Amino acid sequence: MKGPGTLPKKREPRPWNDRGQAVIEFTGVVPLILVTLILLWQAALVGYTFSLAGNAADKAVRAAAATEGGDRDAACETAGREDLPAAWDQSATIECFSDGDLVTAEFTLTVPVLFPGGLDFPFDVQGRSAAARES
Repeated sequence: MKGPGTLPKKREPRPWNDRGQAVIEFTGVVPLILVTLILLWQAALVGYTFSLAGNAADKAVRAAAATEGGDRDAACETAGREDLPAAWDQSATIECFSDGDLVTAEFTLTVPVLFPGGLDFPFDVQGRSAAARES
């Protein structure tokens, strides 16, 4: 008999309930989230490598265009490597050459896998720049 002040009868638990459902779903989605984050990070590294190669080629050709005489290649190499982080500087190659009044610099960098200084992808990123000699 129900009356004021009496508690309702406690239900028996169901043999199959939803407890832990959110944990199971989260555990299933975690690998997808991690793979997405890794791919986004790798895309950022590829973009940063393109940015570094272009900037290094611009600085190198600017220094070479302003330099007189035979020191043009040395000035080109020094200016191009000036702002490169150490991890990218190890694999960087630069070619500076003149064709008449035009000075050209080609910078080649390798793209790292996940973090700079470790493994590199087998493809290179090139940055090219050209400027007229100032002398």
